[in-house]
Amino acid sequence: MKPVVHEQLKYYRQLGLRPRILGLPLMVAGVLSLLWRQIPSVRELGRTLAREDLLWCRAVKVSQQALSTRFLEFPASMFEQVLWALVEELKRRWTHRVVRPLPASVAWTFQKFEHIWIVDGSTLEALFHKLKSLQEQPIALAGKIYTIVDMASHLPVAMRFEENPNAADRNQWEWLHSTLPKGGLLIFDRGFYDFTEFAALVKAGSAWITRLKKGTYQVQKTFSQSANLVDQLVLLGHKRGKAKQITVRLIQVRHGKSWYSYITSVLEPGDLPPYVVADLYARRCPIETAFFLVKRLLNLAYIWTGSINGVKLLSLGDMAVLCCVA
Repeated sequence: MKPVVHEQLKYYRQLGLRPRILGLPLMVAGVLSLLWRQIPSVRELGRTLAREDLLWCRAVKVSQQALSTRFLEFPASMFEQVLWALVEELKRRWTHRVVRPLPASVAWTFQKFEHIWIVDGSTLEALFHKLKSLQEQPIALAGKIYTIVDMASHLPVAMRFEENPNAADRNQWEWLHSTLPKGGLLIFDRGFYDFTEFAALVKAGSAWITRLKKGTYQVQKTFSQSANLVDQLVLLGHKRGKAKQITVRLIQVRHGKSWYSYITSVLEPGDLPPYVVADLYARRCPIETAFFLVKRLLNLAYIWTGSINGVKLLSLGDMAVLCCVA
């Protein structure tokens, strides 16, 4: 982390930020220490900083007011720069390390697609207003984080913070279209369900996999059918309504006593066999695990600042810690 942080000092100066004690190196070290060591408040962080070194920074005495003000005003874009520089370095190391064999489903899919990305969103929970300047504000949810993760490296590809904790996942499609490159495969849950956007992805040269929502469909062709598997070409939105009609492949897999239904824009079983589709969707679980770790083990379940800027600093810092230890 230290080399990555110091590499960003040039950008720090480009923002017109003057050198000071609570500059980029100390702020990053402070946030990471606060999260990793689960320091309960800014006041306690100041006390810790006064009596001991934090990561690469020497112990220094700063006032609580100065520290609180920095959490309210320090540019979150600086933490973004640090995070993505860290991701690039970890990606470089992942590429050059001794290659671990990819899961069979992932290896097969890379024969057809350049990227396999997973997207998910998570609502941040109640804010704890431990900054004195915010204690009179009502308690509210902290917003939502949307993250795209590369399935092979498990590293983040893009992040988006939504201030409205009640924002619908379907409202993120403009961001997704601008991020996903041509020739990629996107895996998402049913919160992003939108026939028009599904068609737009295919038109842009990308493919997708998700779970089927309850409803009727019209079978056009059956590729295979057995006691544990059904693979069909179906038409969704065939009944009268506002939904645009779309032809997809429906894969139904039996696991134990339950049936699981997946739909994909990849219409040929030879391009993406049914069990590959089911296994790829199951592998989106790591992103949910990442959100769990960030919100629970790294203490982001209850954010102690009501400042949007402070929430962003904590969220980006948490993701940086997760990238380092994952």
